Order: sequence, then structure tokens, then C-alpha cells
Amino acid sequence: MESNATQTPSNPKPRREKVAMNGVDVPTLFATINAVGEQPELAKFQFRATNKWVSGTHSRSRIEGFSGAGGEHEQTQDFVYDGDHPPVLCGKGNAPTPVEFLLHAIAGCITAGIGNVASARGVALESVECTVEGDLDVQGLLGLSDSVRNGYQALRLSYKIKGDADEETLRKIVAQSQARSAVYDVLTNGVPVSVEVDAA
Repeated sequence: MESNATQTPSNPKPRREKVAMNGVDVPTLFATINAVGEQPELAKFQFRATNKWVSGTHSRSRIEGFSGAGGEHEQTQDFVYDGDHPPVLCGKGNAPTPVEFLLHAIAGCITAGIGNVASARGVALESVECTVEGDLDVQGLLGLSDSVRNGYQALRLSYKIKGDADEETLRKIVAQSQARSAVYDVLTNGVPVSVEVDAA
């Protein structure tokens, strides 16, 4: 039996043009993803830093060049960061403590991802703010208790995000950035660490 029903041709949603937004070069972002997808060897990166003792608990780190995308790369400028302990922990307070840099690292990593993910999804951001807290019991690092770990016992990040999308979309952007954050991965899954010593 022949059907008299008329089929309505499907009208696929036009693909949104990829344009730079939120300070992110979206076309280059997608081109990079595609290039790495086609040549996985480009994905292998190695980042490097050096550190020198200054005095007491004060030291200075320099972020060096890095390898990746099939070659060696220089930093765009000198990145030098000091680390110290506060006077209450026998330092001089010349700089933030190394564990405080971890707070910056995880917030900076997830926030960078938010910028990329939002831009890739065509969401214009108005503002992104994050508060980070880390709980640490110093009994461990002072050698007073073997039952207390040396590092953070918990980290808490609280984001405030505004953009031209609904609440669910904005929450999903943060969630996707968290899921792809290198620093979040290192802190939650751990990574092998080796320490070599050349004593003289």
C-alpha cells in the first residue's frame, strides 16, 4: 500500500562559526586539537624548572623552557617565583609557602580550562572567580605524628561564574574543565615522583 504521507526534509542546525572569544583563539584551539588527534606524538610534553636555595626556608624557582608539539620551546619571558615559610613556621615570609602555590596551581588550571571550554561552546563569559582553601595539620611535616600526613588533608574550590548562558550550562563548563584539568588529576590520582641527590 502506497503511503500518501509527505516526508519533511530534515533541516540540520547550521554549524556555528568558530571565532575568537573570551580572549581565546577558538580556531587555533580546534586546529590544535585536530592536529594532535591526527598525530598523537605531538601530545608528549615535558615541562621543566630549576630551584636554588637562598637562605633559611627561602628558595627561588625559575620556570625553564619545555618540549612538546614535536620541538623545544622557550618561555615568552622569565618566570621566577620565590617560596618561603611564614615567621610562625620559622621562615621570614619572603614569599608564599610552596603548599600555597598548589592552591594557585589548581585554581589556575581549572580556570584556564573554563576559558577554553566556554569559548569552544560559544558562551561569552562575564566573570569567573574562585576561592580555594586547603586544610593542613603541621604535626606531620614537623615530625610530631606518624599518623598525620605531611600534606593537605582536603582542598575546597568554590567558583562564581557569570556568562550569557543558563545556570546548567555554566555548571557543565566548570565540570568539564575540572574533568580535564592536569593539576586536578595530579592532586587526586597522584603521580610517581623520584628524587636524585648529587652530594658534594
